[in-house]
Amino acid sequence: MKKVIIYDPALCCPTGLCGVNIDPELMRIAVVVETLKRKGIIIERYNLRDNPQVYVDNKVINEFLMKEGAEKLPVTTLDGEIVIKGTYPTNKQIAEWVGVAEEDLTVKKKSCCCC
Repeated sequence: MKKVIIYDPALCCPTGLCGVNIDPELMRIAVVVETLKRKGIIIERYNLRDNPQVYVDNKVINEFLMKEGAEKLPVTTLDGEIVIKGTYPTNKQIAEWVGVAEEDLTVKKKSCCCC
């Protein structure tokens, strides 16, 4: 099984979903990560502020930071190799990497009788 790891820049909290102005991209990634974890798929996400040692210990990420700097985060690795930098992967990319349907990664809107 493929292993996806997302290395975030320094965020205010592990997901970056705090405060009044939540970045929709951070919300999307948080939903995708939680959805995949619930399916038993190996996906990890690290925040530079909360997990700096992970960035130091990982040779690929450490070299990336030394060459390009933390302002180029986020970085996504697939089986230890950088596949995306400077932005988050799309749902389509993640779905292809881990072998799930793209529509399984989106929040399903429930319909109700009163709306």
